[in-house]
Amino acid sequence: MGIDHDAGTDDIRREILEWEDFAIASRDLASDVLGSGFRPDVVIAIARGGLLLAGAIAYALGTKNCGSINVEFYTGVDARLPEPIVSGPMLDAPALEGKRVLLVDDVSDSGRTLKKVVGMITDAGADVRTATLYVKSQTVLVPDYAYRSTDDWIVFPWSALPPVDAALESEGTAS
Repeated sequence: MGIDHDAGTDDIRREILEWEDFAIASRDLASDVLGSGFRPDVVIAIARGGLLLAGAIAYALGTKNCGSINVEFYTGVDARLPEPIVSGPMLDAPALEGKRVLLVDDVSDSGRTLKKVVGMITDAGADVRTATLYVKSQTVLVPDYAYRSTDDWIVFPWSALPPVDAALESEGTAS
C-alpha cells in the first residue's frame, strides 16, 4: 500500500491499494465481522466497487449467499452525480426479510451511497451491518467495519487502469 505524493498535474493525493494488501484487508475485515459476533446470512456488494471485496469476504466468512445492488454515484476522480442512483437489475429486497446482511463497498467517502442502500435493506426487514476497505472523515455513515481511514483519493487495483477499449485507443491499436 502506498501514497502517491507526486499526484501529477491534478494535485490530488492518492493512496494506492495493491492486490496483496487487498487480500490482507479482506481477511482482516472478515475476522472483524466474526470477532464482533455478527454472522451474516448473506453478503451484498454495492456494485461495482464492492464486488470483489464482497466476494473475498464471503469466501473468508464461509457465507455462500451473495448478492449485489447497482448504484452509480462517481463519474470520475472526485466527481459525483448529485445523488446516488440505484439501477437494475434490482436487489430482491423482500427475500432479505429477517436476514442478517453484511453490506460491502470499497469506500465510505460521502457515505451517501451506503446510507441509501442501508435504508433500503433495513426497510426490507433485514439486520444490516456495513463493511468497507476505506472510510473518509467527511462520511455521513461510518461503516461498522473498515480496514483503513484516509482522505486521499484511493487507487484500487481493479480500477487503476482504464477500460481495455480506452487503453487500446490510447495506444492506437483499436480497430
